Amino acid sequence: MKNAFRLMVAGFATLLVAAGAAAQRWPTKPVKLIVPFTAGSATDILARTFGQKLSDMWGQPVIVENHPGAGGTIGAGIVAKAAPDGYTLLIHSAAYAVNPWIYPDLPYDTSKEFVEIAPLGGQPNVLVVAPEAGIKSVQQLISNAKSKPGAMNYGSAGTGSGTHINAEKFRLATGIDAVHVPYKGTPEALKDTLAGRITYFFSPISAALPQIKDGKLVALGVSSAKRASALPDVPTLAEAGVPGFDYNLWVGLFGPAGMRAELVERINKDIGLALQSAEIKERLANLGAEPMPMTPAQFKSFVRGEVDESSKIVKAANIKAQ
Repeated sequence: MKNAFRLMVAGFATLLVAAGAAAQRWPTKPVKLIVPFTAGSATDILARTFGQKLSDMWGQPVIVENHPGAGGTIGAGIVAKAAPDGYTLLIHSAAYAVNPWIYPDLPYDTSKEFVEIAPLGGQPNVLVVAPEAGIKSVQQLISNAKSKPGAMNYGSAGTGSGTHINAEKFRLATGIDAVHVPYKGTPEALKDTLAGRITYFFSPISAALPQIKDGKLVALGVSSAKRASALPDVPTLAEAGVPGFDYNLWVGLFGPAGMRAELVERINKDIGLALQSAEIKERLANLGAEPMPMTPAQFKSFVRGEVDESSKIVKAANIKAQ
């Protein structure tokens, strides 16, 4: 009996060693990062920022693939069905937490078919308008919207995207009536904001910063509780007269359910090492983003909280898939 027990323990130990060794050997071929939004979006920019660094660290190509559409659910569906070997990963945004509440027929179960690996960073959105709109402040925008209910419109990177949820939270907080115009992604919404086809847009700072610096867009306020380091002269929405307003657009790395815990930990640690590098720190600062270091368990808890919070906004704003 004792011999049998010893053999069982030895066998289990061998399996653990083998699993650890496999995690250390990974990757032995290219790794795909699926981004469920268009090229040039905040999620895409962070994916490519980390993709190059991880490629250098892993000694294998890290390929970013864009699969936009349906609020990020198309790309997420690809990863949900992928083999849990770490070679197909998902880089998603705050929309990940919203999708379960607005897409009743998702081809996957958010709570069961993914594993949370690590957040890549967070950044506020910035409320922007074209100079030709003649709007100089958040309070002027609110006043104009209230003077003509339903006449003003605003863009988003798609129904349920972080830019949409931010705008809906703003609408609920201010009591304005404006028309939502969803786009395929942030670049398309920015293009129409620049052209004056939509009045305002809550853009990720990383996407709008060049146009703001060139004077092609006017930044009225940032969505975070504190001012953004990339736009220190732009007030927060709370400072601009919307008390207590706070919204953070986060981006994180996920894998298909069933990935080995050792591999999840390995990738999480590599993300942590990347965040400590001077080049990634500088890149994030230039993008107006900040690191969000967390363990896989902490990230899982964070995401669950975001899912719960998103349900409240979706219900209050009566958001439905389009």
